[in-house]
Amino acid sequence: MKIISWNVNGLRAVHRKDSIEWLFRDSPDIICLQETKSTPDQLPPELQSPPGYYAYFNSSDGRKGYSGTALYSKVEPLEVFYGIDRENDPEGRVVGAEYGAFYLLNVYFPNGGGGPDRLAYKLEFYKRFLAFIEKLDKKKPVIFCGDVNTAHKEIDLARPKENEKNTGFLPIERKWIDDVLSKNYVDVFRETYPTAVNAYTYWDMKTFARDRNVGWRIDYFFVSRKFLPNVKSTAILNDIFGSDHCPISLEIKN
Repeated sequence: MKIISWNVNGLRAVHRKDSIEWLFRDSPDIICLQETKSTPDQLPPELQSPPGYYAYFNSSDGRKGYSGTALYSKVEPLEVFYGIDRENDPEGRVVGAEYGAFYLLNVYFPNGGGGPDRLAYKLEFYKRFLAFIEKLDKKKPVIFCGDVNTAHKEIDLARPKENEKNTGFLPIERKWIDDVLSKNYVDVFRETYPTAVNAYTYWDMKTFARDRNVGWRIDYFFVSRKFLPNVKSTAILNDIFGSDHCPISLEIKN
C-alpha cells in the first residue's frame, strides 16, 4: 500500500498548472493533501471525485481560500472523521480515517507566525492532537502525516543558526516533536535515513530557495512504533514541482 502526502499550497492552483495529474497517474492507494484552499464545490469534477477513489474534504469555515485538507482513498475507510477528537475544526486542518489495521490522520498543522496568539494556537493544537492520537493508539496503530510546520533538528533545515528565533524552529515547537517520539511514534524518514542531509520538503518561493536547495524538512510521516515492522519504504519526492512543498511517500505492507 502506497500513501502520498503533499502540501499543495492551493489545490486549484496546482490543477491549473497541470501539476497534479501525475499523482493520479501514479495511482497511490491513499492521497493526503494539505493547504487545499478550497471547498469541494470549487473543484473540477476530476478533483471532486477522481475515478477509483473515495474523496473526503475538510475546508475552512470562515476564511475562504485558507488552509483545508483532502483525503482520497481507493479503499473505503471504516470511518472518516474531521478535526481533533472529532470536534469542531473551523480551519479544516484534519481528515482522519480508520482502516482495518490502522488509523490514518492527514493534518495541516498551524503555522506559528503572525504573532503570539497564533504561536499559542499552534502549541495548543499540538497538545490536543497528541492527546487525541494517544487515545486512538490504544485501539490500533496510528499513522499521521502532513505539514507539521516545524523542523525537528538542525539537520532538518539548511540554515539552523539563522532560524533559532523564528517560528518553525523554536525550541518550544521542536520539543513537541520530542514529545511525539517519546510516546513511541517514529519519524519514518529520519528512522530510515538518520544521517541524510540536504533532505528538505519546503522552500521559500519568494527567494527562489529551491534553486539553491535552501529548505526545511517540515512534512512528515509518523507511525506508532509497534507499526514500524509494516513499513517498507519512505521517500521525499523532490523532483515534483507545483507547490512550495514537495510530496513525500510511505509504502507499507498490505
